[in-house]
Amino acid sequence: MSIARQDAWTHDEDLLLAEVVLRHIREGSTQLKAFEEVGKQLSRTSAACGFRWNSFVRKQYKSGIELAKKQRKEQAVLETDAEPKPIAALEDHKVEQAPHEDEKDSITLQKVILYLTKMDEFFQIDNDEKERISEHSLYLEQENLRLQEENTLLRENLKAVEEDYRALMQIMERARKLSVQEDEKTNPKVSFQMDKNGNLERVNK
Repeated sequence: MSIARQDAWTHDEDLLLAEVVLRHIREGSTQLKAFEEVGKQLSRTSAACGFRWNSFVRKQYKSGIELAKKQRKEQAVLETDAEPKPIAALEDHKVEQAPHEDEKDSITLQKVILYLTKMDEFFQIDNDEKERISEHSLYLEQENLRLQEENTLLRENLKAVEEDYRALMQIMERARKLSVQEDEKTNPKVSFQMDKNGNLERVNK
């Protein structure tokens, strides 16, 4: 199963969406079918196409929509004049408007089902995105805990090294003092001092 795209829409994709929707309006088809057609071409869900149309693209094609509706009505009149259709056929030929269409049509059970199906697809996308964000957040929290534990361990190791270093310096200092005292007892004219590198050197008085 291919994964539906969720990236930003491009200008060319908006043009394709408008072209297909207007064609379906002229031909007396439903906008839902138009969204499904565009979705297959762009690897997007029909709900995503419907949301893009109703929230952004439709506002830029108001005159085009009115013209497409007019052409649809004119075509329907021509077809009616050319060949009278039974009432059942006319009922099947009615255009099912999307929930956001400007025309005031009666609400039917089929329209409600189509609308709820579209909204279910849209919210499914939203839930998938929330689940992905939640999983990523959980991963970051676990990584943060791991780094905190690693930082605590490094601090403890550094503290132990510092304590060992201080103990070593104290031992060296005591050894130096003992060495100087012993040497002064045997040779009072000789003394020792520590150079800049921490080594003992003999100094003649």
